[in-house]
Amino acid sequence: MNESIDIYDVTIIGGGPAGMYTAFYSGMRDLKTKLIEASDQLGGRMLLYPEKLIWDVGGITPIRCEVLIRQLEQQAKTFDPTIVLGQEIISTEKQPDGTFLLTSATGEQHYSRTIILTVGYGINKPVKLDIEGVERYEVGNLHYTVQELNIFRGKHVLISGGGDSAVDWANELEPLAASVTIVHRREKFSGHEKSVATMKQSSVTIAAPYVIKSLYSSNGAEINKVEIAHTETSESKLIEVDAVIVNHGMEADYNALTLWGLKAGEWEMKVGTRMETSIPGIYAAGDFVTYESKVKLIAGAFTDGVLALNSVKLYLDPEAPKVAYVSSHNERFKEKNKALGVVEEE
Repeated sequence: MNESIDIYDVTIIGGGPAGMYTAFYSGMRDLKTKLIEASDQLGGRMLLYPEKLIWDVGGITPIRCEVLIRQLEQQAKTFDPTIVLGQEIISTEKQPDGTFLLTSATGEQHYSRTIILTVGYGINKPVKLDIEGVERYEVGNLHYTVQELNIFRGKHVLISGGGDSAVDWANELEPLAASVTIVHRREKFSGHEKSVATMKQSSVTIAAPYVIKSLYSSNGAEINKVEIAHTETSESKLIEVDAVIVNHGMEADYNALTLWGLKAGEWEMKVGTRMETSIPGIYAAGDFVTYESKVKLIAGAFTDGVLALNSVKLYLDPEAPKVAYVSSHNERFKEKNKALGVVEEE
């Protein structure tokens, strides 16, 4: 191989929470690290909910997504990894010397000894409301994500969905909006139990099991009435609205990965206990993976990243320690502690 080619120890594909934390931990293990993200900014799926409150990250009090993203990005850059934005990796090819050649959709090439996939839900798009002509309302008051809570202040809001995001939005909008109605096709909500309990104890009106049947507009541009239908009796009723939020999940696209020869399911990929995939040298972490004791929390994504990176280290150097020393005893932090004015005891 050409000696002028820049080869990285590990390339992390995906810049969400798992990818950013894995980049940080890779620095703790003193590996030459590259992080590649398909969009033009880090954050992954959290970018869809910038004002959403996150409660379940250990040691951190309730924090908005946009703030957590900034802090994770700052932490990811601790050991100066190379960060590449706006490149979707569409293929990989193992070279005769064992390194991987990664090629982006725009033709850029990257070389790496190992790969960690932290691609979350892939290149994903929200599942659109399946009603003819619904697109004309998307520039008006039909929303598939909530970028700013304040635009719903004093409005009558209808939310369609029953997962975490739909329930969280209902809870966060309840004190701001004039009214909040949540429509779900099943009586049981799939959001976190505590969030669902909070919603049920609030002023949020719950219509379940119902689905959106029709949308009505007086001006052709914005929805002012929504017809919902009972899933069992077909009984319908009209609800006057100022805004409609639809959260029916995301459509994941892992098509590029299947071309690599990886064995991925429709929504996620099964990995071994060391986060290994079906291709030696390629590991995976975060929402993209599943295994017997998988924890679907941001904290779980961090742990996945650590396990994958430790496997990378041993793949590259079988004699290396199995884990990194903790930061209080890790040599890589000595100079950084000094820069912060921390005097360590000998």
